[in-house]
Amino acid sequence: MTVHILATGTSRGIGRAIVDRFASTPVTLIGHASRSGDDATIAADFAQPGGADALWREALDRLGTIDVLINNAGVFEPAPIDLPDAAWTAAWERTMRINLTASAELCRLAVRHFQESKRPGRIINVASRAAYRGDSPAHWHYAASKAGMVAMTKSIARGYARDGILAFAVCPGFTMTGMAEEYLASRGGDALLADIPLGRVADPAEVAETIRFLALDAPPSMTGAVIDINGASYVR
Repeated sequence: MTVHILATGTSRGIGRAIVDRFASTPVTLIGHASRSGDDATIAADFAQPGGADALWREALDRLGTIDVLINNAGVFEPAPIDLPDAAWTAAWERTMRINLTASAELCRLAVRHFQESKRPGRIINVASRAAYRGDSPAHWHYAASKAGMVAMTKSIARGYARDGILAFAVCPGFTMTGMAEEYLASRGGDALLADIPLGRVADPAEVAETIRFLALDAPPSMTGAVIDINGASYVR
């Protein structure tokens, strides 16, 4: 039976690596981008209320059923505390809207779909090392959004395991995506690399392979697991 997957944020970085990794597996995957879509990608703007719902409805219409949801879409935008009050709050709310609220909306729709169809399902949420160790002074909102994703994942795992609904989170550290490249350049790449015992940032393909395992092969007893991919820069 073909596994049907909806993955968000697939236009670049980890998301693009997810698409590439699943291309060699017997699945049907619908991706997502914020602006432009095609036969394999649906456009939906998570900064706007209703964006996640519209994505889910169109993906379900195309696929017929969804077996796996991968929440990968996110933004990493600075909000230093000396911004004007309204600008700081707007940045916080935008990050929460895209990173956490849209993911929560999709998780809710997925859980209800799995329950109504009486089929097992899997949810993989791409969080961040920042969920546990925090982030820079300009990224309180990013760290908080990713911590929320981890807590949400654990809640789903505990609440719906008896229904055959499994939930996992992945917490990458620095990964060589566009967002990470900009941050490394602004913060001094050598100093940050010195904090990673492995001596390098993760490759998006490493994260994608972990997600493939969780989506297709991870045993049910792993539900609720949070997988770190950070080169031992933060160990729990």
